[in-house]
Amino acid sequence: MPPDSLLPPLPVRAPLPLHGHGTVLDVVIPVHNEEDDLEACVRRLHAHLTATFPYGFRITVADNASTDRTPEVSALLDDSLDEVTAVRLEEKGRGRALRTVWSMSGAPVLAYMDVDLSTDLNALLPLVAPLISGHSDLAIGTRLAGGSRVVRGPKREFISRAYNALLRTGLAARFSDAQCGFKAVRKDVAERLLPLVEDSGWFFDTELLVLAERAGLRIHEVPVDWVDDPDSSVHLVRTATEDLRGVWRVGRALATGALPLDRLRRPFGDDPRDRAVAGVPRGLARQVLGFCAVGVLSTGFYLALYSLLRAVTGPQEANAAALLLSALANTAANRRLTFGVRGRDRAVRQQAQGLVVFAIGLALTSGSLAALHEAGGSPSHGAELSVLITANLAATVLRFLLLRAWVFPVDRTTTPGPVATAAAASTTSTASTTASAAASAPATRNDR
Repeated sequence: MPPDSLLPPLPVRAPLPLHGHGTVLDVVIPVHNEEDDLEACVRRLHAHLTATFPYGFRITVADNASTDRTPEVSALLDDSLDEVTAVRLEEKGRGRALRTVWSMSGAPVLAYMDVDLSTDLNALLPLVAPLISGHSDLAIGTRLAGGSRVVRGPKREFISRAYNALLRTGLAARFSDAQCGFKAVRKDVAERLLPLVEDSGWFFDTELLVLAERAGLRIHEVPVDWVDDPDSSVHLVRTATEDLRGVWRVGRALATGALPLDRLRRPFGDDPRDRAVAGVPRGLARQVLGFCAVGVLSTGFYLALYSLLRAVTGPQEANAAALLLSALANTAANRRLTFGVRGRDRAVRQQAQGLVVFAIGLALTSGSLAALHEAGGSPSHGAELSVLITANLAATVLRFLLLRAWVFPVDRTTTPGPVATAAAASTTSTASTTASAAASAPATRNDR
């Protein structure tokens, strides 16, 4: 794989140029101490691809530090089947095995599947077809889609659904199944994506998908038929602990803007969302949903703070302190989640603007409280909360409008990535060339 700094930008999505590629698909099977299942798995996969796959393929057995007869079985398969290659790694880690083989492979489509073949192989061609056609950048099998048919125990079902729910809430992931061992990626995408993925174990898949999704790459999901392997050697507690650490690490990197995701974006205009439509504010629907989600959490945080502070101080003081703290958290959350602003640029200024919006909310809620006490003398705590909720709803609408139009306006927060900048430079260059041609045109006519 060439150095990441020397790679050209990702081009506009297009069908893969398959002419001249003897091997279109490289399916990697990462294994560790799988002497019993490996030969049957590879021969079954080889027979399926020979019968159904219309292009050249290779099966790569990535043996990562096995201590049983797995290396001998891999070598035997390498010798007996032309399309099978055995690779030996001296360190464990599924992610390490995939990174190594995918980096060395020359196939334009890279895939992997677990050695137990829990996923029905009829989903393999639908998995890679969107990558070959140019429709998608990555593809995953999902056991959680409506059309999937899954056989597994309640324990693994609960763990899988809980983990994917954690990804949706903690990392705002939109793909449905991060852990199904049945995935594929285009080689040109993998070349740019793999250097950003730190994990070398079981979290490798999740990190790969989260970064791809955040960069705007398209992930195709294929509902699969899947049967649990009761003899799986995965250590659930250790794997879950490592996954939680990975979620925290990736979430922190995304929140601070530490990852250079711009290098993964397709050229401006490749995504239909890049095309402005007259009279339709860009991103409004998504921003409203994000703002509502942040608002619900902020309101709960605010009410909890107010209730705690009200026990030790007066209503006005409790309201001001609770509103101030929740406003700071609200501005930070909306900055990242609702309006997609990354990094620290203008963060202090935007927080200051957010405090102005807070002052307006404070005036509304404090005025409502004052009016309540003037009208009712000594209102109950429940009455105070009811008035505050109503006032906050009015302040929320105003807050969204101010955040969108003043604090995080699109023209100020949208920073063109390197591809967009290159496009702008190209446009400038084209304009300069046109001007030069126009300037030289009279002389050319005079020569004639």
